[in-house]
Amino acid sequence: MNFKLNSKYKPTGDQPQAIEQLAKGVIDNLTAQTLLGVTGSGKTFTIANLIERVNKPTLILSHNKTLAAQLYSEFKAFFPENSVQYFVSYYDYYQPEAYIPSVDKYIEKDLMINEEIDRLRLATTSALLSGRRDVIVVSSVSCLYGIGNPEDIHSNVIDVKVGQKIARNAFLRRLTEALYSRNEVELSRGTFRVKGDTVDIRLAYEEIVVRVVFWGDEIESIQTLHPIDGVSLGSHDVFNIYPANIFVTTRERQATALADMEIDLGKCVDLFNKEGKPLEAKRLYERTSYDIEMIREVGHCPGIENYSRYFDRREPGARPFCLLDYFPNDFLTVIDESHVTLPQIRAMAGGDLSRKCTLVDYGFRLPSAIDNRPLRFEEFESLTPQVVYVSATPADYELARSEGVVVEQIIRPTGLLDPVITVRPTLNQIDDLIMEIDRRRELHERVLVTTLTKRMAEELNDYLGKLDIKAAYIHSDVDTMDRIKILDDLRAGVYDVLIGVNLLREGLDLPEVSLVAILDADKEGFLRSHRSLTQTVGRAARNLNGTVIMYADKITDSMQLTIDETNRRRSIQLAYNEANGITPTAIVKARNALIGFESDEAGVETAAAKTRQVLPYAQEYQPAQANIAADPVLPYMSDKDLEAHIEKQRAAMRKAAKNMEFIEAARLRDEILKLEEMLAKSAES
Repeated sequence: MNFKLNSKYKPTGDQPQAIEQLAKGVIDNLTAQTLLGVTGSGKTFTIANLIERVNKPTLILSHNKTLAAQLYSEFKAFFPENSVQYFVSYYDYYQPEAYIPSVDKYIEKDLMINEEIDRLRLATTSALLSGRRDVIVVSSVSCLYGIGNPEDIHSNVIDVKVGQKIARNAFLRRLTEALYSRNEVELSRGTFRVKGDTVDIRLAYEEIVVRVVFWGDEIESIQTLHPIDGVSLGSHDVFNIYPANIFVTTRERQATALADMEIDLGKCVDLFNKEGKPLEAKRLYERTSYDIEMIREVGHCPGIENYSRYFDRREPGARPFCLLDYFPNDFLTVIDESHVTLPQIRAMAGGDLSRKCTLVDYGFRLPSAIDNRPLRFEEFESLTPQVVYVSATPADYELARSEGVVVEQIIRPTGLLDPVITVRPTLNQIDDLIMEIDRRRELHERVLVTTLTKRMAEELNDYLGKLDIKAAYIHSDVDTMDRIKILDDLRAGVYDVLIGVNLLREGLDLPEVSLVAILDADKEGFLRSHRSLTQTVGRAARNLNGTVIMYADKITDSMQLTIDETNRRRSIQLAYNEANGITPTAIVKARNALIGFESDEAGVETAAAKTRQVLPYAQEYQPAQANIAADPVLPYMSDKDLEAHIEKQRAAMRKAAKNMEFIEAARLRDEILKLEEMLAKSAES
């Protein structure tokens, strides 16, 4: 099936030529291209059109799961008839295994898995293995971490069809080999139940139940049912059941892996004894022997991923299998905010290696643990045949790898211009800033202020508070959910000023902000580099009256580059607006879309219809979704998925109450109430 873009808008401004150039590059098999698009120019809409044009399976890589969730929501809306998947880390909480030799402290691995994200991850691998070509996967860097061998998963797919000759018990064995478990009490995700000749399977990757009815040793019928009310969703002649876990293997491979583990264990224990380390030898022998016995008896053990090299039949040092191995050879990779995402990919393997080496050196793990790692940067590059880097400020690496193939997208569909930049001396900069803040307060507009240190941000916040200016600060010490609430309060008018250090850059979409003030702009460094300044300036590009004030006693090279580039873009935008008779229009954005990129389509009717109007003085203001479950997927679920999630949480609440875990039951009850409120608001809109 081909990709089919669903949008009532057409590409405008620079979008048509950007789509044309990028599509030509992909068709001509260029390995790398860069889309240099200014803030608010509709880069997501351009990429959606590119995907439809080239018709290739696509991986969209983002640098954190919240922004990935926003992109997932947008691409789901753009391609409702195609397979759009979401693949991020499924841990709500994760404490990696570690050992600190200086204090002789071992930290055991601790984690909490998000069931909904686990289902979405399985849905991703199932879609890719199904052979479909119309698949878009929106992912964080989690896609570079090890998962199961795609060949093993494919060999454990259960193909069933009406009239197939197979004994019921043989079918049940196939289900258990695919890591489904039998549960006659509660048919939860990844389980099955048996009643006579009827087998019900609750798929691990999709919110449906598959009912297979036998007549003797023959499959008589196959039905899909709604998991909550059991209503029939349809009948099938053929159906594929994919494994319930990404990590699955065969019995033969398990036996071989255990034999290899025992051989390596003997070698490592002998080596420790020769080196005069009996404690490490004893520790490694006891821990690994226990793991081997657990795998032999129940097929699993805590930390089994550290033995993945044996199950995958990989040589020492070889890279693990990851999500990229599930794509066909000709897939397209789009790296969003590449100037942030690529350095993140480069850094991952190094930090992981240091921790694992310590565990191996002190006898907590076999050396195979080192090979359970994320991809190295060069390995990632070798697996991505065609890449489109997307950024308002691409780094030198992207520009060099693109070999000059840089597609600019400067014109915004809304006609908004880049902000005007002025430079003012640092003498009396705070007094000048307060005067500018007062002007914006009279117009009920907002102000962003960036400082160099967290202490400066807090002291400025205290000073403004003494002057009865409603201000708040955000920096790395402020919790993520608190940041979201502060940003929402800023938009609502609870605060007039937001002060930050390094967080007022990528991913902030605040149309109410008309002034960005950069204190000490002439202090060269990471926070005042050309790219950082350009990203910060972009925060004022969503408002008709967008202005940037740089407080500095000299104009540095970074400042000059930023000013020159902004003025160049502004002149191009002005000329385009005059030539086409365009009057800039303000962005209207729903308050609940707190973090992420704006809807990149030209036009705002849909967003405007959903926006809850808030008076400039924040009267009758209620915080919108500030402490809904921290799961970034929830705000983007469909009503049907949300209803299913509520039922799942309700079942968990009853179970907790039955086990007399009343605090957990109360927490789940509160979450259900918030989710129901969220569902009601969605129905009203």
